[in-house]
Amino acid sequence: MIDVNDLRKGVAFEQDGNLFRVTDYSHNKAGRGKASIRIKARNLKTGANVDMTFISGDRVPEAGLDHHTVQYLYTDGDFYHFMDQETYEQPALRKEMLEGIEQYLIEGMELKLTLWAGEPLDLEIPLAVEHKIVNMEDAIRGDTATGVSARAITETGLQVSVPAFVKKGDTIRIDTRTGAYVTRV
Repeated sequence: MIDVNDLRKGVAFEQDGNLFRVTDYSHNKAGRGKASIRIKARNLKTGANVDMTFISGDRVPEAGLDHHTVQYLYTDGDFYHFMDQETYEQPALRKEMLEGIEQYLIEGMELKLTLWAGEPLDLEIPLAVEHKIVNMEDAIRGDTATGVSARAITETGLQVSVPAFVKKGDTIRIDTRTGAYVTRV
């Protein structure tokens, strides 16, 4: 059991048979009586965002999450296939579950898969990935205060704005949180 005072951003808990992850936390103390804890949480099954209020001292069941290191193998269009590094099982995740991170996936990449009751819930990618540039558009000259940039297309089809000195065939590091160019490798 988790005390509601410990429900900080990112903590997962169960409530009424559903799994929630806290996205926002607020502790409110009135003049008299017990404090109230207001949270915003995301239902990890349905994706719905909900507001919840608890009284200080309440407890909620802790989520029994399993974390596994998996390696990306391949995609067949609708499903993305991974291999668990410890058990060698090969879970397949639907494209909708990846929520836009599929353009960062390269064969052999290691990721963190979160399971709840044996069911895949979340896939965590590294903060930065390295991709090879397969196509470049010409550099855009003009406003020199910001530097000259060009649009690069990586091996996965991801489009990234890069400095003009980056060439086709170079490997670049990309921040997966923003999709921005970090450095040439």
